[in-house]
Amino acid sequence: MLLGGFLGSMLFRGLGFGGTGGIGGGIGFFEILIFALLGYLIYRFIKSRRETAAYSPQTYSATETPSYREDNSPLTPFPPQGAQDSDYNRGLDHIRQMDPSFDEDRFREGATDIFFKTQAVWANRDLSPAGNLLTPEMHSTFKEMIDELKGQKRINHLENIAMRNVELIEAWQESGNDFITVRFHANLLDYTVDEATGQVISGSKFDPVKFEEYWTFTRPVGNNPWKLSAIQQVE
Repeated sequence: MLLGGFLGSMLFRGLGFGGTGGIGGGIGFFEILIFALLGYLIYRFIKSRRETAAYSPQTYSATETPSYREDNSPLTPFPPQGAQDSDYNRGLDHIRQMDPSFDEDRFREGATDIFFKTQAVWANRDLSPAGNLLTPEMHSTFKEMIDELKGQKRINHLENIAMRNVELIEAWQESGNDFITVRFHANLLDYTVDEATGQVISGSKFDPVKFEEYWTFTRPVGNNPWKLSAIQQVE
């Protein structure tokens, strides 16, 4: 919650609470109430921004290769673990109301399948096998980046992918759609070569890299297929 602490400190200074307050130079009961209220508002602000981000597919690389966008966009932090768990369970309850057959383990397995299939179509620079795995927005984003790679006559290889952990961390419903965010922790070989010569331009064929990414999946509420709608890299 570094962002929350940063925003909070700015707000406190702006309201005159940066140096003194309360009786005898300490913090009084009134100031404590103010801090608590500001803390809650900061949490709601961060949560609102994260939910909004799910509608804007952004893809970030596990390494500094051309495989994903390099716009240095910050990852929106998650709320405290307790609040996160509570929101997650509440979101699952809402999803199950419209789809009683929903099963977390089956979803985790399906999400992992989409992860591996997406990596494969990316490395092959051919999105046709992934037509039913991506939202239209995400498909357009991937196509744009693949076209850029083709224009540069480069191929980004993602090989020997080993999944270390798959964790469901967020679930909610909004505007008639289900959303679930999964944290993937994996390692792989990620390197880019020149299309004509095969020479390695970036990355390594021999040194694997570890990475964590948040993948958000969505579907219309009910027993419908899930599609990838956003990717965010853990900094």
